[in-house]
Amino acid sequence: MTEIHPTAIVDPGAQIGEGVSVGPYSIIHQDVELSDGCQILSHVVVDGRTHIGPNCRVYPFASIGSHPQDMKYQGEPSKLVIGANNIFREHVTVNPGTEGGGMITAIGNNCLFMMSSHVAHDCQVGNHVIMANNATLAGHVSVEDYAIIGGLSAVHQFCRIGRHAMVGGMSGVENDVIPYGSVMGDRARLSGLNIVGLKRRGFSRSDISALRKAYRLMFAEEGTMSERLEDVVESFSEHEAIMEIVDFIRSDSSRAICQPKAEQGG
Repeated sequence: MTEIHPTAIVDPGAQIGEGVSVGPYSIIHQDVELSDGCQILSHVVVDGRTHIGPNCRVYPFASIGSHPQDMKYQGEPSKLVIGANNIFREHVTVNPGTEGGGMITAIGNNCLFMMSSHVAHDCQVGNHVIMANNATLAGHVSVEDYAIIGGLSAVHQFCRIGRHAMVGGMSGVENDVIPYGSVMGDRARLSGLNIVGLKRRGFSRSDISALRKAYRLMFAEEGTMSERLEDVVESFSEHEAIMEIVDFIRSDSSRAICQPKAEQGG
């Protein structure tokens, strides 16, 4: 049964699924859709043209779907679309899209947004993504499946974070992070592959070994990146994960690729 606390305010125009609960002092605005099984705890605001998929849980003082923090936003009817089984902890903020970014912010399934994390306008977040406490995405950021954004990290607008990538805590990410890569630093640099994450996701020893070999070749000092990628393709064309990295690097992006820190001479 749907349970609406007497102190909650749910607009009659909101669409509320079966088994939804809305806790004390929460506010659900007119154009919101809450799918079956959603749990909205106390003091939550869900605003805008926001669709939340089944079995999501939103903790106190989260703000989901309020206007983008973008000075160019002029009230256009943009959307926020959220998939199933996501968790939004205390003080999380998620904004809808804008005309300049396709009119939609989208989040996949089975993600965890820890306390005070922020997803800005026009972001595209995949499945099984984890954003730790106070991690923030600027506008137009793409985060692919299984990526982890460490606590107190900030990702620059238009950056891409590849699948299974790891952003270390307190990092400032200004450039794209390759799939399976690990970055860290106040201006984040590539520190290697996300080996711990690969092992946890069940990648075989042979796959990890191949990824390591390809990584060393991609970021060797000799030759240009284009030349090194050709060598990787020649040696690892049958390896799906490695080719995914190659395609990621070759694809169009407004940001450069995050590179390893240059060795110090002397």
